[in-house]
Amino acid sequence: MFDRCQWLNEPRAWRLDKGALSVVTDAATDFWRETHYGFTRDSGHFFGCDTAGDFTATLRVRAAYESLYDQAGLMVRLNAATWLKAGIERSDGEALLGSVLTLGQSDWATGPFTGDPADFRLRLTVAAGVLRLQASADGQRWPLVRLCPFPAAAAYRVGPMCCTPERAGLKVLFSDFVVGAPMSKDLHDLT
Repeated sequence: MFDRCQWLNEPRAWRLDKGALSVVTDAATDFWRETHYGFTRDSGHFFGCDTAGDFTATLRVRAAYESLYDQAGLMVRLNAATWLKAGIERSDGEALLGSVLTLGQSDWATGPFTGDPADFRLRLTVAAGVLRLQASADGQRWPLVRLCPFPAAAAYRVGPMCCTPERAGLKVLFSDFVVGAPMSKDLHDLT
């Protein structure tokens, strides 16, 4: 899938090798829009591919989060004011599972991740104006992280995302990136 992706804010150091994407983040990179902090940032690294409408995307993310707001995960984006980013983010002294939904302004929801935050998977489905976000420690069990409205569109851009607002140098390895038709599993089906 990575061969179909294009950069928004290409990092200085990155490499594609055998189906995996390695990235080292640049300094002062982030995605955020107004809420609480009062500023807008659209400088994070995003390697996205276009979809033909509704989709399900999965991604494996490996990184060692060290500094405040170090983050890596998956993003779906319509434009600079309409997107969701999700993944592990360092906050309050630990690596938390979080998501930021931006519909004009950003929200932020975080919680503990019971697996190894240095190696996790995300699954994101957008279908019929609804976004479903799931996270997995093993690629087998997929608990729900977030269910929310998201604008219906003819196409989306989805792919790996990483940022380091407070520093440079987070090393991230993205792999197992797949985008396909939206899954139709029951909401409480964790497979």
